[in-house]
Formats: sequence, structure tokens, C-alpha cells
Amino acid sequence: MAIMAEMDGTPARQSGLRDHLAGMVSGRRPVVMVAAFEGWNDAGEAATSAIELLRRQWGAAAAGSLTDGDYYDYQFTRPTVVRDADGLGTLCWPQTRMFRVTDVEGLDIILVSGAEPSYRWQAFTAELLTHAAEQNVDAVIMLGALLADVPHTRPLPAKPSSADPELREALGAQRPTYEGPTGIVGVVTDTAARAGLPTVSVWATVPHYVSQAPSPKAELSLLRRIEDLVQVNLDLTPLVEDAEAWERGVNELAGEDPDVAAYVEQLERARDTEELPEASGEAIAQEFERYLRRRGRD
Repeated sequence: MAIMAEMDGTPARQSGLRDHLAGMVSGRRPVVMVAAFEGWNDAGEAATSAIELLRRQWGAAAAGSLTDGDYYDYQFTRPTVVRDADGLGTLCWPQTRMFRVTDVEGLDIILVSGAEPSYRWQAFTAELLTHAAEQNVDAVIMLGALLADVPHTRPLPAKPSSADPELREALGAQRPTYEGPTGIVGVVTDTAARAGLPTVSVWATVPHYVSQAPSPKAELSLLRRIEDLVQVNLDLTPLVEDAEAWERGVNELAGEDPDVAAYVEQLERARDTEELPEASGEAIAQEFERYLRRRGRD
């Protein structure tokens, strides 16, 4: 399987970031930054769509932005124009926006979303982490999505990884092994980790033969993983319905092309020879923990 965030090892028993940070932060709520970027790191726009759902569901308030024009090639990432009733235009320039939500089940959350910069990645990352320090960020979750040889009819993996052994043990994450070209998600991930911030990345896989946005099934995988990592409850019912409708639509399209249908069956056979995460003891335990969290807050 062509997965950029290739993993190895067997994950340990999972708790969550809230539990992990409780022993590290005193006198205030822990702060977790969750970030995603448009472009190469965001197949099917699954990662940035996940951030947008969190922003809307939590009612997060604006908390700053990175707007330096030297970061972007405007012929590649173009500004957009919106108009008022008289036709007067307002330009919206590419930027990275930050939002803050207070006391999400004992945590403060900083959401970050924007276009992958074209230039000066080191300066961009330094500015982003300066903002994070000003917001007292205690841990970082980076979201990404990539195209892979996975069938749309099976669960789309979204696995956490971390280079921090202590964090891997606490979260049931795995050790990243990918080496090669990277995007801004990889740059921020490694820079934050080297700066001493507990950092975990989560990459969802998107079937390469249905790469266009939206990709609600991959988005759903990311958000379910966020539920587990941050130990919060999300209302994902509408997204579940969107994912089911998306899968039915792809089924119809694949059924109209015998070659595509045969290819999907080939991917299904390959996937079915592997252990399905949904059937594993770890996944069953995670689902039971979600149930207990929801029951405890009803």
C-alpha cells in the first residue's frame, strides 16, 4: 500500500492527550493545537475539511493569522474576490488562520488552517510556532491526507504517529518511518517535535481513483481519530451520512465501468488479506471508550 506515513510496530494501549498533559500542565487548562494545510498535504481536502468542521461545531473564535505575502506565489495560490450589493470587490489574500476554542471538555484548542506556503517554509514554520508559544500550546496534532491504493468500500485508515517514545506509549501511536519528499505538514511536525513540543501526526488515506474533493469518508476517519486522541465527543452524524452517500455514489460510477469495478475488487482482495483495524482489539477498545465518554456526558 502506497502510504506516505508508513508505520511499523504494535501500538500500546491508548489513553489520550488530555490524560497525558494532565501531569505536565498545572494551574490552567492544557492547550492543544490541531493544524492542516491545503495542497499537497490535503488529498480530497479531507484534512482542512476536518478543521472546518471542528471550527463550526465548537464555535471557535479568530485568534490570529499568518499573512506575509512573501510566503505565497499568487499565480499558484491566487487571491479571491467577493463583492457587495453594489459590485464593489474585496480581495481575500491567501493566509493561514488560527482559531481558539475554550474549555472543550477540559482542554483549550487552537485550530490552524491555510494554504501550504510557496516560499520561506522555515520562516513560516518559525512564525507559526511563535504564535503557538504565545497561545501556550502544550501539544500539536498535525492532520494530512494522501492518495493511496485503497478501496473506497473499506474503512480508510487514519493512523497516528509520533517520534516521541513517551507520547507513542501514551497515545497508542506508532513510529513514523517515511523518508523522502515532504510538505509543510512534515516540516511543522518535525520542527515542533525538535522544539520540545509533544507532537503527533495523523494521515488519512484517500482512494487515488476518486481523489477529487470532497472526501467525507477520509474526513470522518480523521475526526474519529481526533475524538480518540483529544478525548472529546463530536457530533459526526451528518458526516457519517455524507460518507455513506459518497460511497454509494462511487459504487454507482464504478459499476458503470467494468475496468474500474475490476480494479476496486482487486484492491478489496488485497485489503481483506490484511487485518481490518475495525476488527482488532485496539479498535474495539477505542469504540467502547467513545461510548463511555458519551454516556458519561449525557
